[in-house]
Amino acid sequence: MSFLDTLIQHSTQQPQKLALDFLGESAETNQAITYGELETAVQRTMQFLLAHGVQPGDRIGLQLPKCLPFIYLHLATMRLGAISLPLNPAYPLRELAYFLGDAEASLFFASAEHQREIETLHPELPNLRHIFYLDAHHPSQFAELIGESAPAILPAPPTDTDQTAMMVYTSGTTGRPKGAEITHGNLTAQIEALHEAWGWREDDVLLHVLPLFHVHGLTVALHGALNAGATAVLLPKFHPEETLELLEKYPCTLFMAVPTIHRKLLEISHAANYDLSHLRLITSGSDRLPDDVFIGFERTFGHTLLERYGMSETGMNLSNPLHGERRMGSVGLPLPGVEVRVVNPETEHPLPDNEIGEVQIRGAHVCKGYWRQPEKTASAFTAEGWLRTGDLGLRESDGYYTLKGRSKDLIISGGYNIYPPEVELVLAEHPSVFASAVIGCPDATWGERVTAVIILREGYSSTAEDIIEHCRAALASYKVPRQVIFVPEFPLNVLGKVQKVVLRQQVCHS
Repeated sequence: MSFLDTLIQHSTQQPQKLALDFLGESAETNQAITYGELETAVQRTMQFLLAHGVQPGDRIGLQLPKCLPFIYLHLATMRLGAISLPLNPAYPLRELAYFLGDAEASLFFASAEHQREIETLHPELPNLRHIFYLDAHHPSQFAELIGESAPAILPAPPTDTDQTAMMVYTSGTTGRPKGAEITHGNLTAQIEALHEAWGWREDDVLLHVLPLFHVHGLTVALHGALNAGATAVLLPKFHPEETLELLEKYPCTLFMAVPTIHRKLLEISHAANYDLSHLRLITSGSDRLPDDVFIGFERTFGHTLLERYGMSETGMNLSNPLHGERRMGSVGLPLPGVEVRVVNPETEHPLPDNEIGEVQIRGAHVCKGYWRQPEKTASAFTAEGWLRTGDLGLRESDGYYTLKGRSKDLIISGGYNIYPPEVELVLAEHPSVFASAVIGCPDATWGERVTAVIILREGYSSTAEDIIEHCRAALASYKVPRQVIFVPEFPLNVLGKVQKVVLRQQVCHS
């Protein structure tokens, strides 16, 4: 049974069960939605979309803040066989124009606060029939917009598992961004694998603090909760102390976040006073989990964080086990139905255990390709259907996998391969280092010089020479940073991951 079919079943079998508890910025914007009410809202949204000419295969752009209308539109779009196109609210106009134009979106739902700027784009987008502006601070506005549409015979959810359900644009660091086509079959395979691996239950309560336009917050967290018939408590924005209060108050059983969020929770001076013993699972993903955060969570909250590994094109691929060793520094074991191998990037021959190579993934959860970019699709997949992830890693003898960074982040200095995470782990042991990012900067002699970019802890000081000496004691000489740069902050994406491409542009000088 597909995710959409399961969701309809929940609305029939448990219509009074709380599905979404949206905690807005004020009491007026708080909304509690049952599964029955969710189905009604989705059906009304489907009728609205049909009235505006939406057909199967149409792309529907969603650039909205985290709100219930986003969820209704996303689900209604997929139910109609159209393609949901979630977009980051932070995209500037130039990027937004590219995404809407490349996808040839038919309808676009945007935030009312950006109406003046977005209106200037409309003449450049001949395929865009309508733009609708929503005010997230007035939840009744969406109900007024869609109105009481005339009853219609609504189509059943698509049965073609290879039909595209949503499209997620991936980074354009190696060319123009690519729209990964995620099918209905991909979504169902992903949800079933995580349901088994993480033991989703109907009585679960998930505190949802992630953005909805990203696969982590949308297809892993939100879809997972709704598929299980559980309750998702949604915060529009992450606030550290409020998050701990809610985790304790509800009480929640599940929490999914990124390392940056986990670190901010640990920075609260009285964090240990919160009782989180009722949580059964706390996951971490979207970036490498630092060892000090892993250890700090165990000491402060008594929870062993479960690290996992995924990407836009696949959703989740590997996970540390729910029951079993959650290994620090490892992304765990392949999820049910997922095949993983490590290959020599040059020959694509599989490597033996404990040798670093490119991680490749195969399974029913992997996207079918990139929107209207057949050459990119062909280069992303091997003839046998393995997705070339671009991630470097190794498989340990007992089946656990460890990532060693992106292949594009690999530093080659003097002919030696240097993996930034290995150096960053050593830097994290220095008492003055709050956070670090290791990059390769152009060097006339060495090809690239290992450069450590560091944020110091508040109240601490250090010198480049001190940092380099610290590294010499733990690393081979060719891995030791030749340059240390202190900065007040890193360029981060919306999930708190360091944007190393931007960082190189900021600090590297030939």
